Amino acid sequence: MRISELSTKSGVAIPTIKYYLREGLLHQGEQTAATRAEYDESHLRRLRLIRALLEVGRLPVASIKKIIEAVEDESLPIHLMLGTAHYALSAAVEPEPGEEWQIARDQVDLLISDQGWDVSPAAPARDELAQTIVRMRQLGLPVDLKPYVEVAQKLVSEVEMDTIPFHGPRDAAVEALVLGTVLYGKAFEALRRMAQESESARRLSP
Repeated sequence: MRISELSTKSGVAIPTIKYYLREGLLHQGEQTAATRAEYDESHLRRLRLIRALLEVGRLPVASIKKIIEAVEDESLPIHLMLGTAHYALSAAVEPEPGEEWQIARDQVDLLISDQGWDVSPAAPARDELAQTIVRMRQLGLPVDLKPYVEVAQKLVSEVEMDTIPFHGPRDAAVEALVLGTVLYGKAFEALRRMAQESESARRLSP
């Protein structure tokens, strides 16, 4: 297909497609003339991935480039490729000085160990959870994460990971991970708020 058709099918404007081509986010089409190239389904998949990373993941172009490099590196195992995308989605957290932070980080490490989870020591989620625990303690909230751990494990192992096409195109696997992580996360938060409203009404309404 020509770039005009690629634009129509993907919903991405031609100038934007040309920008992605210049930046190396989108691989070049097959050159059929000096000013003409042909594109295929792999370009559509890549545009879907870029849009997911930009519009849903809210990632900067520099982070997207790292993910695209991981997608294109066929020698990189799927697990590490998905990890590149996962880490890019994580909030940047700076460890805080003081004993509170170390206690919280130790609790996170123990939680991971107790669950038997295989999580890299460099995983940003470790510090993200540690920061959350510090804030919970500072605000006097109970730090009992066991019910949340159980729900997270059940959701991931029985539902979420089954939506990722591990044996399909690498672009599609990363896109599914990004969309699932962000959108299902938002859906879960909305469901929690509605459940809280309903339970408040059940307990407190006359």
